[in-house]
Amino acid sequence: MTSHQIEIIKASGEKAIFSFDKLKASLNRTGASNELVDIIIDKVSEELYQGISTQEIYNRAFALLKKSNSYLASKYKLKKAIYELGPTGYPFERFISAILKYSGYSTHVGQILQGKCVTHEVDVLAVKNNLLTIIECKFHGQQGLNCNVKIPLYINARYNDIKAHWKSDTHKNEKLTNGWVVTNTRFTKDALQYGKCCGLYLLSWDYPLDDSLKNRIDRLSLYPITVSTLLTNREKQFLLSRDIVLCRDLIGDVFYLDHLGISDIRKEKILSEIMQLCNIKNH
Repeated sequence: MTSHQIEIIKASGEKAIFSFDKLKASLNRTGASNELVDIIIDKVSEELYQGISTQEIYNRAFALLKKSNSYLASKYKLKKAIYELGPTGYPFERFISAILKYSGYSTHVGQILQGKCVTHEVDVLAVKNNLLTIIECKFHGQQGLNCNVKIPLYINARYNDIKAHWKSDTHKNEKLTNGWVVTNTRFTKDALQYGKCCGLYLLSWDYPLDDSLKNRIDRLSLYPITVSTLLTNREKQFLLSRDIVLCRDLIGDVFYLDHLGISDIRKEKILSEIMQLCNIKNH
């Protein structure tokens, strides 16, 4: 059966034609060898059928990657791992804050700012070179939900209200220059068009094309703790509750693994996986 004949069901319920190129690209992103990618594609293609869900395709590819290398499987599950930061959006806000810190910003999460008309709780404040950016994070805990135009419309109104007050306050040291909307899903076409028109910066899983959320995470090796294939869900939630959001954070706070009663052998495997993910060589 050739790929153009196979109809798949996306998480949103939409139907699409299966693309070998997309599967190959997602496997290549993990750093898997060409040989391994070809083996996985061959095995997955043998099990395709009309109406197969993207989740089933993902599960099969993930299982084959994990069998070969848990580190590669962790990179492959990045998108799913971000959903696992939920159920509230707070860990996602901390995750975005952490990514910006590694890009040279100083950041604050959950700040109250005065607007001209009302006060606003801002998800993330980021400052770099005395320029202030206000960031609103829209987290979806369920696949298939996109950010429509109402989100940037609402955020732009809040941003303009804050900016009107900010300009009138001569005691402010930083210059308020940018408003961002960040989501772990995708923006609709109208949302992107509105953001571009009004000057809001939109950042999503796959937008902008070469500087999207997934690009930034891979480039900086800033993976959320939820990508780990060796930690249980209970252990991940414990770490998140202790503000361990990035895999990188755990390297400096290994005692949390002791607190969880993780054996030395398992701890060594977990840390080895994390060191590979963070691109850190063992000392």
